Amino acid sequence: MGHRHSDPFRLSHPDLEKLNRGLDRRDFLKKTAMGFGAIALNGLLASHQAQGQSLEQQILDALPRIAPKAKRVVYLFMSGGPSQFETWDYKPELTKRMGQDLPDSIRKGQRLTGMSANQAILPVAASAYGFRQYGQSQTWVSDLLPYTAQVVDELCIIKSMFTEQINHDPAITFFQTGHQLPGRPSIGSWLSYGLGSENQNLPAFIVMVSKDASKDQPLYARLWGNGFLPSEHQGVQFRSSKDPVLFLSNPEGYDGKDRQEMLDYLKQLNQLQNESWGDPEVDARIAQYEMAFKMQTSVPEVMDVSDEPQEVFDLYGPNSRDKGSFAANCLLARKLLEKDVRFVQLYHQGWDHHDSLPKNIVNQCKQTDQATAALIMDLKRRGMLEDTLVIWGGEFGRTVYSQGKLSPTGYGRDHHPKCFSMWMAGAGVKAGTTFGQTDDFSYNIVKDPVHVHDFQATLLHLMGVDHEQLVYKYQGRRFRLTDVHGKLVKGILA
Repeated sequence: MGHRHSDPFRLSHPDLEKLNRGLDRRDFLKKTAMGFGAIALNGLLASHQAQGQSLEQQILDALPRIAPKAKRVVYLFMSGGPSQFETWDYKPELTKRMGQDLPDSIRKGQRLTGMSANQAILPVAASAYGFRQYGQSQTWVSDLLPYTAQVVDELCIIKSMFTEQINHDPAITFFQTGHQLPGRPSIGSWLSYGLGSENQNLPAFIVMVSKDASKDQPLYARLWGNGFLPSEHQGVQFRSSKDPVLFLSNPEGYDGKDRQEMLDYLKQLNQLQNESWGDPEVDARIAQYEMAFKMQTSVPEVMDVSDEPQEVFDLYGPNSRDKGSFAANCLLARKLLEKDVRFVQLYHQGWDHHDSLPKNIVNQCKQTDQATAALIMDLKRRGMLEDTLVIWGGEFGRTVYSQGKLSPTGYGRDHHPKCFSMWMAGAGVKAGTTFGQTDDFSYNIVKDPVHVHDFQATLLHLMGVDHEQLVYKYQGRRFRLTDVHGKLVKGILA
C-alpha cells in the first residue's frame, strides 16, 4: 500500500515511557491531547506494538476492503464550464427550434444567473458545429474534437452530471473539495491522506496549470489545498518556469552536503519542539522538508523530456515542446504517472463562453483535443491505462438558450448546473459507453442522474476506498469528501 499517514492523535513510544515514569498535570494533559480516551487508545497501541504492528495499521487493515481498480488518477479539469452542446451531448432537434423562446415546461422555474435573468426571451441556440458517430460504439462526438473522437471507444461519457452550484467559485470548489465554501481538503489530498504515496521521492498529489489558456476565471491554490488535513497532503504545483517548484533550489553557495546537514539540524529542532508540544503539524513539517530534499533530484529528472523520441512529441501535438502548455503538461503527467504519483491534476482555463462561443470554443478544443487523446493512447500502449483513471470535465454545463444576441454563428451560453457532460476512461470504467440521458434541450436529466458527490464516491471506490470510511476528525466532527451524501454509480463500472 505504500507509506501511510500518521494519526494526528497517536502517541509515540517515548511518550508512553514518559507516561509510565509519571508526568505533571500539564504535561499529562498536553501529551494525551484527547484526554482520558487517549490513555485507553495508547494502552491498545502498546499492546499491538508489542506484537510488531501499530494500532493504526491494525485499524486500517480491519476496515472493509474494496479491490482497487486504479492505482493512479489523472484529472483534466476544464475550468469555466465546457458547453455540452458543442462537445458530447448531440441535440439535432434544436436546429428546428433555433431562436424560439425556451418553453416554460422545460425551464420549470429553474434558477437563472443575473447575467441572463432579465432577458426578454431565452432564445434556443443550436450548435454551430456538427456531430458524427465514431468507433465501434458509434458514439456521437462534435466535429471540434476529431482526436478525442478516435479514442471514443475508451471513454465512458456521463451526460447526466448535475450540481447545485450555479457560479464558478462555489461550483469548482464543490467539485474539488465536496463543499462550496473554502476550507475543505481537495480530492487529491484525501487520497494522499488515505492511501499515502507509492513514490518516496515525489509528492502523492501534483498539480499543473496551463499557461496558454484564457484566464477568464481565476484559479486558487486552495482548490488543491489540504484543508484541515496535515499539510504534507496538499497538492504541489509544478510550474513551467525555471524553478518548477518554488523554493526547491539550493540558495547560492549551498551544495547538497550543506543542505543535508542543515536539514538534519532542523529536524532535530523540530523533534525537540514536537516532544515539548506534541503538535502533529511538526511531523508534517519534518516530512515536507525531507520530501523537498528528495525532490531536488527527482523533479529535474521527471521534468526533463529531452530523451522522449520525436514520435511522442508528434503524438501530443506541436505545442508539446512548449513548457507549460496543456500539451506539454499532458506529456509530463504521463511521466509522473509512470513514477507512480498517485494523483495528477491538470487545470485548463478558458471555457467560460458567455459570448462569441463558436469562435472561442474552437481555440479551446485546438489547445486540448490532440493532447487529451494522445495521453489516453500513450497510457494504453504502455500498459498503464488498465490501472490509471483518466477524468475530463468542468464545474457545470451551459444553457441551451443564448445569453445576449443570437445569430447562427454568434451566441453565448450562460451557466447551467442541472445537467452537463464529463467522461472517465481507463481503470474500472465501462469503455465505449454513455451513461445518463438529458431531454431534447439538455436542460433536464431524464435518466440516471449523477450528482457531484456520486462522482466523488465512485472515484474513491475505483481507488479502493469506501467514501463513507475515509474520514478525518476535526473540531469535534468527522468529515469526509462526500460529506453525508454520495452513492456509487454502479452503471459506469466495468
